[in-house]
Order: sequence, then structure tokens, then C-alpha cells
Amino acid sequence: MTSTLSRRDFLKVSSALGGGLALEFRFPVAFAAAGGAAATEVTAWIVIHPDDRVVIRVARSEMGQGSYTALAQLVAEELDCDWSKVSAEFASPNEHIRRNRVWGSMSTGGSQGVRGSQDYVRKAGASAREMLTAAAAARWKVPAAECTADKGVITHKPSARKLRYGEVAAAAAKLAPPKEVTLRDPAQWKIAGKPMHRLDIPDKVRGRPVFGVDVALPGMLHASIAQCPVFGGKVKSVDDKAALAMRGVKKVVREEDFVAVVADNWWRANQALKQVKIDWDFGGREHADNDTIAAMLREGLGDPNLPQARKIGDVQAALSGAAKVIEAEYQSPYLSHATMEPQTCTAWLKPEGFLDVWTSTQNAESSMAVAAQTAGLPLEKVEVHKMMLGGGFGRRGASQDFVRQGVAIAKAMPGVPVKMMWSREEDVQHDFYRPASMVRMKAALDAGGNLVAMHTRVACPSILRVVLPDTPIKDGIDFSAVRSFNDMPYTVPSQQVDYAMRNGHVPVGFWRAPGQQNAYYRECFIDELASAAGKDPVEFRLAMLKADDKSRGVLEAVAKAAGWGSALPAGVHRGVAVADGFGSYSAMVAEVSVNEAGELRVRRIVVAIDSGYVVNPDTCRAQAESNVVYGLGSVLHQEINIKDGRVLESNFHDFPLPHINEIPTVETVLVPTGGFWGGHGEPAILPLTPAVCNAIFAATGKRVRSLPLKHHDLRKA
Repeated sequence: MTSTLSRRDFLKVSSALGGGLALEFRFPVAFAAAGGAAATEVTAWIVIHPDDRVVIRVARSEMGQGSYTALAQLVAEELDCDWSKVSAEFASPNEHIRRNRVWGSMSTGGSQGVRGSQDYVRKAGASAREMLTAAAAARWKVPAAECTADKGVITHKPSARKLRYGEVAAAAAKLAPPKEVTLRDPAQWKIAGKPMHRLDIPDKVRGRPVFGVDVALPGMLHASIAQCPVFGGKVKSVDDKAALAMRGVKKVVREEDFVAVVADNWWRANQALKQVKIDWDFGGREHADNDTIAAMLREGLGDPNLPQARKIGDVQAALSGAAKVIEAEYQSPYLSHATMEPQTCTAWLKPEGFLDVWTSTQNAESSMAVAAQTAGLPLEKVEVHKMMLGGGFGRRGASQDFVRQGVAIAKAMPGVPVKMMWSREEDVQHDFYRPASMVRMKAALDAGGNLVAMHTRVACPSILRVVLPDTPIKDGIDFSAVRSFNDMPYTVPSQQVDYAMRNGHVPVGFWRAPGQQNAYYRECFIDELASAAGKDPVEFRLAMLKADDKSRGVLEAVAKAAGWGSALPAGVHRGVAVADGFGSYSAMVAEVSVNEAGELRVRRIVVAIDSGYVVNPDTCRAQAESNVVYGLGSVLHQEINIKDGRVLESNFHDFPLPHINEIPTVETVLVPTGGFWGGHGEPAILPLTPAVCNAIFAATGKRVRSLPLKHHDLRKA
């Protein structure tokens, strides 16, 4: 792709030629570059042009979190190339399968983008550097040990001769990669660990990247889809006469669980879909609502025979002998992912039996597997072109329903590319939602106000049971359902955590920081205990954290940065929370004010994060800010309500994102201690809700034990 050809133009041209975005990957050793010069694939990860431009292949998805750049930084660090000449491209899932999964995992979730692949991508860079150095040494007929590499130039120290990477790339590609390489000490990093400009931002500012909704192919048709409003329902009958008579309509596709209209543009397809009369079989699920779901969860809390996710000491004995016993019940609703880009999939079943799929996916291998299964083709005949994602948050990972639907529609229109895109209403009402949950906690304080026992009962659906049904669930415990309780960092002599798996008919899935609401429950309850003990919330927590605990480090860091204990402006109050997850440790202080009318303003958020290492400080701070913005929606306004078996909410008017005037100042304190690799996509959302709610208690004297806040009267007690 030349520098004068936009990505959208390239997509159109290359697809017309028949290879789509996989065109370059058909030539694994060298492919045509600008001006006809050959670029060389030194390794599967690295392509080098004669003019020293370096293309780094990225296997993980980019949905705004910055992994695209961070992973390139790690490769470039060990490659020791000139960062100003680095670009990146997505690795081909088809080639990935053909080359025996050479690029490792293509799944992006759980804040694993960098931490899950950092070791092998760094080794990929180091291996290529040694191969380039060995190629230069062979040309000079000198020992490789006498040569050094720096910013894309290899120097023979004794003779001061130099060769650029572009001059030896072809020779290097013929060498066997070294079996072992030594990685650079992070203290010596020159590219990684620095606030490098993101590789995807310039094109995004210019509107050049192709997201799933941007795909435009010659002769492409469009599809709008309708799924049963009651989850799990099936199509009984379809009357499509009126739709087929409308302008531009090409076909009505009926599958077991959806109906789609295919037309020459999406608006016409969507308008025609509204004229299709569909009779649904609800399967008896149309009677479920908020009350029946709440009753199901509450029944779970009362079950005397629940499996235990954690048991330390004798909780019942400690409760019986306690100086003070505190009890509380918390709950939170289902939540939609509300990605700005609705679910979309473009599929083209070609006459020669090859399937091309363009989609915004967090897991290209999963997309490929679903596409192949739906089309009845071997994996080798399927290519998934990875697009930039307009938001993921877990929605586009394990759940690949949109790919299955897109390919099924394309099967009904062989030889023609069809882009299926959900309406916003379809997106909100057919999600894999963050689970609704209830938690009952009971704790014992001794005469000194110390926490000596805590018993927790968690009732909520199992995400694993829904989206990964083949995954074994040991002893009836879904780890994401009990997170923050079964791995609580506080030193409490007696602990017991029980789990009631209660799956209703509402599909659930991984939402940003799965189990995130448990941090809300735990940290608000810890504040309740501190209050009952008459102790400062920070000091109460510090007393239960060991001296070398990473959670202690971030709590001390955030307390210092936020000025905990210092005077505040009149009417402003602070709350604190600690949480760990996704490989990192985080702590947060929220400053809020509540006026006489009960109107809340979250004024300031200070968050401290220890992720071990930081690859790009700017991206990590941006992710912390993103966590705050995304999480505030669920704190303030958002909920998914069920009536007659279906979702009531339908768009952003009743599932609102936070408005700009609701966004606080966010200050991020990065305190990496080294020695481990943590994530940044999710950890900062964990302490957000409890920090805000604890600050509300400080301001009003009222405990918030359910969300969203719009249902609470926050006027002072």
C-alpha cells in the first residue's frame, strides 16, 4: 500500500482484485512495495523495506486501547530500529492457521493484549535483530559479536563499517532464527516505556481507518436483521410480501432465530424489515421480568447448600463471639456494552468456494471458526479481515453471533458481498449483558474494631456457562462471579465465600472488567465496617494490608496524590476504594459534592495503578480516563430492565452515556514496581463505583447499595 493510497481506497481496489486485505499475505517472503521495490519478511512479525521502513504485524485487536502501538513498541525495542520508520498492520488469521498459529493468541480481552503476548513479541524483535546482525557480519566476513545494532543501522566496531537494515533484510530472512535470545532490561528501554505517539491516531483523525461499518466493496448489498424480542425465541412464520415489493429489496432471509432483509442500501433494508410480519415462538420465556429475576437471585442467597469459593478459619464461630456484627445486601442490574459501533459483519462467499469476512472482532480466530462452521468450509478457505473496532468492552470476543448471522445471510446470496449491520435498537436489546447480581455480606468486628470474619454470598448468572459452555466449571464456581471476594487482599482471619449460580433466560457475557460489581460491593462494605469501627477508611484498609502488598502501595500512592486527610472546599467530600484484577493493582479517591436538591457532581478522580511495567504511559493514562468515563455511565444512569421477557431499553435516550458536563477531572498516578506484567484496559474501572459511593456517604450519610444512582434520593439524611 503506497503512502498516497488511503485505506478505504486500498480496501476497494484490493477487494476488486479478489484478494481483499489478505493480498499481502499471499506472498510470505516478499511483496511489492511503493515504486516496485521488494519488501522482505524477515520473520512472520517483521517486514522491512529497502528504505528501512519497518512494518510490524500485530495479532491482537485494536479497539481504542492502544495495544496496536504498545505491541509495536515492544517489538521495535528489541529490534532496535528507527521508531520514526515504524508502521503496523494486522496479521492475517488465514495465514495464522496456515502457519501453525505463528502469531500466538489473536484474542483481545481481559486486559491481555500486551501482558499476554509481551514475552514472545519481544523475542520476535530480538530474533530479527540478531538475524540482521548475522547477515551483516556474513557480508563483511567478521564475527557477529563485533557488530552492534542501533536505530536500524548495524555497525562493525573495529572497521566502523555500517549497513542499514534495508540492505541486509533479504539475506537475514534466509537465516534460521536463533534458538535463544536475551531480552533488554526494562531499565535500558529506549522505545518501550516511553510516551510514543500512537500509530493509529493520525489516520483516525483524518477518517482513514476502516472500521467494520466502513467496509465498502464493489456490488455490495446490505442487510438489516430482526431477532426475537424474547431471548431464546424462534421464528414461527414470516409474511414478507410487502417487504419484497419495496424498492431496492433483493431478498428476505429467514433463519431459525432471525429474519433479515437484503437490499441495495441499509436504510431500505431496515425500512423493509419493519414491513415484515414475523410470528415468534417465545418458548414460554415471555413471562420473565425484573421481579422474577430478583426473586431468582434472592432465592440463591437463601440456599443453604451453596458451593464455597473460599473458606478460611471458622466464620460462624467468629461471628458468634464478635463485639459487633454488620450486615448488608447489595445489588446491581444487567448492563449493555453500548459500543458506539453496532454489531456488523460483511461476508462474501465467492464462486471458487472461498469466504471473505470483514468484521470488528476481539478474537479473529473465534470469528474465523464460526464463519467456517456456518459456511461449511475448512478454515483454510476462510479469511477474516480484522477491522479497527468502534468499541469492544467484551462484546466482540467470545460471543460471535454477528459473524454467524452475517455468514448465514451471505450463504443465501452466494457470489455477492453482503454487509449486515444491526440497528442501534437491535444492539441494545440483543446483547450479552453484564450479569445482574445480588450479594449478601456479614462481618464481625472485635472489641478493637478489627475485622476478624467476613461471610459473603454471591448470587448471579455464570458468564462461562453462557458464552463458553464447554469450559469446565470446577465445583460449581465461575471465577468471574466471585472475583474480589475469593481473592480479597485484606488479611482477615476467617473468610467464607458462597456462590449461587442462577442463570435466567437473559444472555450474559464479559463486560469491561468481568465481576467489576463485586469490587463495588466489597469496598463499600469495607467502608461500612470502617465507619462502624470509628476508623478512617484509608487507615482501616492499611491495617489489613501487608507491608509488601501491591494493593498497599497503590493505596498509599493515591492517598498521597489526592491529599487524603487535607482540607477540602466546602461541600466537597472524599471516598476511597482499592481493587486488583487483570494483572494490576489499583486504588482510587473520588471527590464529590451533593447540593441541597440532591444533585450529585463527581468533581475529581485520582487513581493509582501498579501494572509492574508500563509500555506507553500516555496510553495507560488514557485507559484510566476511559475506565472512568465508561464506568460512570453505569454508576449514574444505566440499567437494562426486563419486562415480558424482553429488554425495555432501546437506544441512548434510555441507556445514556455520561454527558461531558458529568465528567470529572481525572488524575492518573502510575506506580509500576516491575517484576510482573499487568493490564490497563480494565483495572481502573474496578474501584470507581465504590470510591464514588463512599464519597456520597461522606457527603450525605446515605449508603448506596444498589445502582444506578438515578433511583436514589441523595439529599442529606
